[in-house]
Amino acid sequence: MIDSKEAKEIIAKRVAKELSDGQLVNLGIGLPTKVVNYIPEDINVTFQSENGMVGMGKLARDEGMDEDITNAGGQFVSILNEGAFFDSSMSFGLIRGGHVDVTVLGALQVDEKGNLANWIIPGKLVPGMGGAMDLVVGAKKVVVAMIHTAKGKPKILKECSLPFTAKQVVDLIVTEYGVIEVTKEGLVLKEINKDISVEQVQEATDAKLIISENLEYMN
Repeated sequence: MIDSKEAKEIIAKRVAKELSDGQLVNLGIGLPTKVVNYIPEDINVTFQSENGMVGMGKLARDEGMDEDITNAGGQFVSILNEGAFFDSSMSFGLIRGGHVDVTVLGALQVDEKGNLANWIIPGKLVPGMGGAMDLVVGAKKVVVAMIHTAKGKPKILKECSLPFTAKQVVDLIVTEYGVIEVTKEGLVLKEINKDISVEQVQEATDAKLIISENLEYMN
């Protein structure tokens, strides 16, 4: 089995490969914030945080921490020299205006139609939906970065049982087990962890997977 810490690093490293030079990218709270650590030096990606920042850098360590600079999840972050701050209306204008190229966020559940549930479990206290609803309908590409299962139960389902964040918005799912593309035909397993078999991925997935004829190993 892959432990949680290693799994998150595998996922973040692979998601970073989905980003291209010149893109404006939003990273959700939690696991997605690790993606910034794996961007190649020769790729210029601008990260946006919905609390009002572009040019967000890596998570700040104690020695470089500015308590006035946090991402949307409240983590202390750095900002690049070309970075800028602005109010919430400008931030959501970027998001709702379709200017974000890619958004990367976690999920409680994703289903075979690309429906996303990531904001509430009924009966449990949550802080609210945040910017997720706006991001998944405003961004040009939606990537879900998440641990494949929750306490051994599948999170990739035939149909979400939790309240939707949005319908048919997910383009790509990246877990520690593999990379899955959402298509009109269903969920296509395009890449797989070299230490996991196709059978193991399917056993951990409620939805039926279509195995790509060009299945590759994650790297």
